[in-house]
Amino acid sequence: MLEVSASAGEQDERLSLDIYNAVVPHDAVSMDDVRSFRSAVLDYVDYLVREDGEATGSAVGAILPERPHRVFTLVTVLDGRRRRGAGSALYQAVSAWAAERGVAELEVPVSDNDPGSLAFARRRGFAEERREMGVVLDLTGLAPPEVRPPAGVEIVTWAQRPELARGIYDVALEGIPDIPGSEDEEIEPFDAWLEHDMRGSGDRPEATFIALAGEEVVGYAKFSLSTAQPTIAHHDLSAVKRAWRGRGIARALKATQINWALAHGYAELRTRNEERNEPIRRLNADFGYRPGIGRIYLAGPLAGS
Repeated sequence: MLEVSASAGEQDERLSLDIYNAVVPHDAVSMDDVRSFRSAVLDYVDYLVREDGEATGSAVGAILPERPHRVFTLVTVLDGRRRRGAGSALYQAVSAWAAERGVAELEVPVSDNDPGSLAFARRRGFAEERREMGVVLDLTGLAPPEVRPPAGVEIVTWAQRPELARGIYDVALEGIPDIPGSEDEEIEPFDAWLEHDMRGSGDRPEATFIALAGEEVVGYAKFSLSTAQPTIAHHDLSAVKRAWRGRGIARALKATQINWALAHGYAELRTRNEERNEPIRRLNADFGYRPGIGRIYLAGPLAGS
């Protein structure tokens, strides 16, 4: 006996999050992270599925500002409770929610170490659009790398220079469309971008690093941090203005990030790079990053369409 219902209050939301973190512990997030994400999207829903009264799966549907024509969907079902209809019931619930909002397509990320979920999506007509390769840097015993920005460029933190937010935004406007798979993303206006991309639960000004040439922001790199993974720092966006690429700025920013993580007691750095993004993949390999868990992004129809 399966029952699907939208989360009704904090207890349900916590239960949904616990299921998600149990299924994908490498991407575990905190409730603060969930609230931050929810405040940054255009619309949001959270479902639980119960089998004979016991919660066995959860699903999130969200309409993202950068891709408002789709519903970003996360479906998770506990190990040992799959292939009993829970995933299908959640898929149908999110599909109905999307249809009510005039959205006809879902986007689903699947961990690349989860062939069962990948097969589930493909059986329902979902097709792969892009793939992010996971990489990990073990910081145990690692010697701090040398930071060597090019002549005329210095590395500062956003905490030291909070007035540089507009310059960071200008870099994002150039950098994001150049990431393979992100060419058509809609970047929010400055104030919304600042609130959603730079002031979320995982964002810290002292862990956001800026490459500065005189008073011009020419690049930046930031971490995403979570209390759900207190010893692991995740690389967020790193970008350099087009006219300044190929001079070693990205390398200097990466070395600065590694040194900051070492100084603050982190054990591991993680990130995912779009497989076609050869420059950043090569840079990470140079610093000793090794393969980790990646993501496959698929797009597909609503249930019953």
